[in-house]
Amino acid sequence: MAVVSEETTSICSHCHRAIPSSNIDLHFAHCSRNLEKCKICGDMVPKKYAEEHYLNTHAPVACSLCSETMEREVLAIHKGENCPQRIVTCEFCEFPLPAIDLAEHQEVCGNRTELCHLCTRYIRLRERYNHESRCTGVPNSVVGSSSDARAAERPQGAPRRQPHDNYSRKRLLFTIAITGIAVILGSLIFQRKTDNNQGH
Repeated sequence: MAVVSEETTSICSHCHRAIPSSNIDLHFAHCSRNLEKCKICGDMVPKKYAEEHYLNTHAPVACSLCSETMEREVLAIHKGENCPQRIVTCEFCEFPLPAIDLAEHQEVCGNRTELCHLCTRYIRLRERYNHESRCTGVPNSVVGSSSDARAAERPQGAPRRQPHDNYSRKRLLFTIAITGIAVILGSLIFQRKTDNNQGH
């Protein structure tokens, strides 16, 4: 029966890694000649790429959106997740705006109301998801408590506005018709005057 002997290791004084003792001299010669420890992150980097490693990873760069200075390696995360000037969208209206303005915008935007077509109540946008999951679809004509009655009265005011909208639309069409007639009459009168002047 073969006995498996665990090979002893030694710590390389240059890279501080555990190396099999039988290879330590050869490893140290190669390691100390070709690698150097980064003073910032402590990684062992090939000497010929040490400057490139610094420039690509640790060199300070300014964010093009907010001008904050940081290490290059965290720039992408900063721009994608932390930059106050990164563009995000409002969860209610999907309008794109800088992240720093999002909370204030959503505070106002979320208080806007929309009509629920199931129960005909006006619901705040910030409460829409919860409302939709609980909405029974019963219109507000079924009134329970006095607070329900007040809520029921509000949306019923909306259809009353419709005749006013129809009235405004009719008034606009009437104004357009009158303007059109006035333009036609004006051009006819102008043409007659022109004909009369040419006749003389």
